[in-house]
Amino acid sequence: MPSEAKTRPARIGAQLRQELARLIARDLGDPRLEGLIVANVTMTGDLRLAKVFWRLAALAGPDLEARRKDAQIALERASGRLKRAATAHLGLRFAPELRFQYDAGQEARDRIDELLEEVKKDQKSAP
Repeated sequence: MPSEAKTRPARIGAQLRQELARLIARDLGDPRLEGLIVANVTMTGDLRLAKVFWRLAALAGPDLEARRKDAQIALERASGRLKRAATAHLGLRFAPELRFQYDAGQEARDRIDELLEEVKKDQKSAP
């Protein structure tokens, strides 16, 4: 039974991630959320709080910071609607509070990949 207590929040978090991604992509229609990816959802043990980690599909561009801020505002504004729809679809007893947090991890991984490519090029050009 203790393993069930640990796996249920992870299972519900995965289901919530899929549902939020679907709702954001199809139902909201907010242009500020275009290209938004729900990367992960972590739930507390009592299923009352969900941390929703998100990122933008297109990372390049000078207005990235402005796009992040606009998307965060749009997510917070739509949180009530998202919470109600996801809770009803998943059949949860309580509606978890949704806290949206930008996932900068992908940017760091992309930067590491760029640096590794530069090192490979330097090694090939060195005598």
